[in-house]
Order: sequence, then C-alpha cells, then structure tokens
Amino acid sequence: MNTLTPKSIIERGAWYVVIQAILIGLILFGPRGPDLLTSEPLKNIFVSCGISVGLISILVMFIAVINLGKNLTPLPYPKDNAQFVQFGLYSYVRHPIYFGVLLAAFAWLLIFPGVYVLAYAIALLVLFDVKARREEIWLVERFPAYKEYQRRVKKLIPGCY
Repeated sequence: MNTLTPKSIIERGAWYVVIQAILIGLILFGPRGPDLLTSEPLKNIFVSCGISVGLISILVMFIAVINLGKNLTPLPYPKDNAQFVQFGLYSYVRHPIYFGVLLAAFAWLLIFPGVYVLAYAIALLVLFDVKARREEIWLVERFPAYKEYQRRVKKLIPGCY
C-alpha cells in the first residue's frame, strides 16, 4: 500500500469529478450545435435506438454499482478499506460505470444528434481515459494483482479498449 496516501479531496482526484460533471451537464443541457442529421425518418430511427441504448446504459451502471458495493466512491482514489473487485461486469471491463456513462452519452447523441453533443461526448471519453489511467496507478499501488487484471480485461469498452 502506498505510504503517501493523499489526504485532501483534491489529491484524491476531485477535479476529475468536477470536469466530469461539467461535461455531463453540457451533454444534457448545453447547446447542441448544428444537427448531424437532416432526414426526419433517420432521426426517428436514431431516437428509438437512443432510447434503447439509454435503457441499457442505466442497467449497466446499476449492475456495476451493485458489483462494486461498499467500494463505490465518486473519487478515482480507492477507499482506505477498498477490496479488489473483478467479478460481474468487472470481469468484462475494468471501469463499467464509466462505460455505462459513455453509453448514456452515446444514447443522448442518438436522440439529439448535434455537433456539440458529439464534441462533449468525445471529451468525456478522453476524460474517462485520463481519469482511469490515474485511478489505475493508485489501484496497482493498492492491489499488486491489478497488473494482471489490466492484461486480461479491457479498460473502458468491453472487448475493444
């Protein structure tokens, strides 16, 4: 275990959470920008797909939270009494909550296909990648077996990345 445990909420990665909240807020409530689609029939299909993907994203996040249990924290720094979880959705992707949020952002993009929504969603993906890298440094320090887990399980998108 790391002997230099961060004490402040900032040292534990709170700024990642603030930026994440801003990006999610922009996805949901920010300007959408010019439409990426002009065809009404195609928009209707995308909306239907977006609703389906959105429901799946809620299910993914819910199951991931249950799998994580008492280890759940909004900060990327693991709790002092954290246990290494690699079962359930965590056996398919190392960060299933991030994956669920990214699915939700994609669903929103399908429902409201705007250029800015796409940009916000891409920014959220980049943020989650950076946040997960930092989080995993702390997880490897806390749980040496995490290195092997990283080799076996993809980071953000099951079977992909």
